[in-house]
Amino acid sequence: MTLHDPLTRLHVKGANATTMPGPLIRPHVLLRLEGAVELILALVLYGVHGGNWALFALLLFVPDLSALGYLASPAAGGASYNAAHTYVLPVALGVVGLASGHILPLQLALIWGAHIAMDRLLGYGLKYPDAFKHTHLGSEDISGGSGAVRAVR
Repeated sequence: MTLHDPLTRLHVKGANATTMPGPLIRPHVLLRLEGAVELILALVLYGVHGGNWALFALLLFVPDLSALGYLASPAAGGASYNAAHTYVLPVALGVVGLASGHILPLQLALIWGAHIAMDRLLGYGLKYPDAFKHTHLGSEDISGGSGAVRAVR
């Protein structure tokens, strides 16, 4: 039996109303909450470090240029998108900024991290090489722009 949960739009195979966990402990909900916390943290730290909000707005969506890799192939697109949408590179950039005493690398890292967090909050995850909509968070169902995610097995 597949249970459809209208609150989180998850389809869980083999679940029933008594086996579905409460909405606040479902992995899908927790991952979005993590994204919200990370986004708030990045915004607060950016403000604390004197970030220019015009620069923030200008650069917020730059990591999405990595999706141009999909023009070559789904595998190339997934690799380029994932490279720009994991925290490894922005954290490294932030460490460089902190270690060198230069604020700009730290601010750029916070903008980059905010973008990643915003994507997680909206349900967009790291991509598998077969299709843009197949992510580590599930299969994106972006009909109507909802960003809903459906669990895949």
